[in-house]
Amino acid sequence: MTLPDVSPSIFKAYDIRGIVGTTLTAPVVHAIGQALGTLARERGRDTLVVGRDGRLSGPELAGALADGIRAAGANVVDVGMVATPMTYFAAQHLGTGCCVMVTGSHNPPDYNGLKMVIDGTTLAGDDIGALRTRILSGALARGEGSYRTHDIGPAYLGRILDHVRLARPLKIAIDCGNGVAGAYAPALYRGLGCTVTEMYCEVDGNFPNHHPDPSQPKNLVDLIAAVAAGGHDLGLAFDGDGDRLGVVTRDGHVIYPDRQLMLFAADVLARVPGATIIYDVKSTRHLGPWIRRHGGVPLLWKTGHSLVKAKMKETGAALAGEMSGHTFFQERWYGFDDGLYAGARLVEILSRHADPSAVLDALPDAVSTPELNVACAEGEHHALIAALGASAEFPGATDVIRIDGLRVEYPDGFGLARASNTTPVIVLRFEADDAAALARIQGEFRRVLAGAKPGIALPF
Repeated sequence: MTLPDVSPSIFKAYDIRGIVGTTLTAPVVHAIGQALGTLARERGRDTLVVGRDGRLSGPELAGALADGIRAAGANVVDVGMVATPMTYFAAQHLGTGCCVMVTGSHNPPDYNGLKMVIDGTTLAGDDIGALRTRILSGALARGEGSYRTHDIGPAYLGRILDHVRLARPLKIAIDCGNGVAGAYAPALYRGLGCTVTEMYCEVDGNFPNHHPDPSQPKNLVDLIAAVAAGGHDLGLAFDGDGDRLGVVTRDGHVIYPDRQLMLFAADVLARVPGATIIYDVKSTRHLGPWIRRHGGVPLLWKTGHSLVKAKMKETGAALAGEMSGHTFFQERWYGFDDGLYAGARLVEILSRHADPSAVLDALPDAVSTPELNVACAEGEHHALIAALGASAEFPGATDVIRIDGLRVEYPDGFGLARASNTTPVIVLRFEADDAAALARIQGEFRRVLAGAKPGIALPF
């Protein structure tokens, strides 16, 4: 069999992503499937769960993936079109320990990709790159694995409804952005006892209304309007594959995931005092003191769902969260990122209060920017951040944290510059006590970035 052209560009730090028909084709995904089936067998596993999101290329690529896995002599359980966390759940529930989700997450419609768990470990970094090495060297098992389908929806929804209990019904609006969460979220929240207004819950891989990325405020405009107009308690938004959550209040305020994590942390720590709570470098500096005040141990870590999951496993953390909207509950759940489940835990907490929006608005806040991106050539973003790390100086800083890019802490705020692991951009984020401090910190970053790359176009 002729080897397909397997581009190194699709092997990212915590998943595989590429442009459908260009770098990510059915033959490439078949080859990756065979490599994953081989790896699973080497680690003592013989069956992999395969799921896909609502993207138009999903059926073809999931079929090629399943055929590749079976060509390695491993078996496939196809759970069909599901949210990413449902595929993770299936690997736990069905005891396979292995799953592959065909998803482009929140990338544009012409992208797709793979999120991979083998023997209970989410593949990341070198393990992902090693799949390409394995394909090119031909170190692939051969065989004829079996294939069956399985509807995981009832078990997944049932498992949540078994243990999440609302003190009273809430009225919520949910915006699924035509992503796959729309196939499951309405039933979940109605099952919890909520009155649900559905927005863009028809699964459509063209994403005709807005992009399914709740981390961008422009994608929450319709939800904010609906929550206000309908007298809802709050609004929930999900990304394209249902593993990230966005939250808006009755007054139209966006409760970013790092502030959501405060509420989750206080709730978890009430039951598990002394627990470790992990948050990523993009998150508010108010999280550390909040976690300590509620009796927990804060731990700042790298951005990336697979990196966070690995750190949770290593530390035994009860809860973790990323600014991007991935929240990981180990307490009462399985430790994987799950936007649908996070929303359920959120409404459970808020149902104990007369005014849920007031509870959310009362969480510590600061003047901050959303995630800002500076487009670069492929690979240039990593080189630029490496150069900054080697030479940039930040007078007046109290700390420069280098675990993932540069997070520069000041007495009155912080600035972050890091290289994205999914797209060729530099990610910037700023937070401060007031607008003047924010402008000063941004000025410091403007100075060092322009020094490293004269003429760089910055979004601030």
